[in-house]
Amino acid sequence: MGRDSTGEAAEGLLSAAHAQFEGRRHDRAEDLYSQYIHYCASSGMSKHLCHDLATALNNRGQIKYLRVEFYEAMDDYTSAIEAQPDFEIPYYNRGLILYRLGVFDEALKDFRKVLELNPKFEDASLSLRQTLLDKEDKLRRGY
Repeated sequence: MGRDSTGEAAEGLLSAAHAQFEGRRHDRAEDLYSQYIHYCASSGMSKHLCHDLATALNNRGQIKYLRVEFYEAMDDYTSAIEAQPDFEIPYYNRGLILYRLGVFDEALKDFRKVLELNPKFEDASLSLRQTLLDKEDKLRRGY
């Protein structure tokens, strides 16, 4: 069975958003990702599209992260996780923000989840170790 024209339009939005993101045209990419996310939310999308939705949310979160809009980025990462709980990238990205904000216990949870999902995710392993060291240092200094 072929895809309907609405589904094809959504696919086109997502492809265009990815192209803008890769081209570092973040304002346009954010707009296109937002349109795609809105489409998914209003269409009762099927389960096989969850990865695409999670990717769109994660990438829109990346754009917000680059603008230092940390809480808004974390909202998108959390939504990406809700869309696809076994997608390790948004856990990692959210963990990085939590680490930067000094919320070490929550960052540790995210980095551990990444490694549970993908034990070979080297950056998550390094981030986990650094977070543990910084948490110990913070406790040692009495913060």
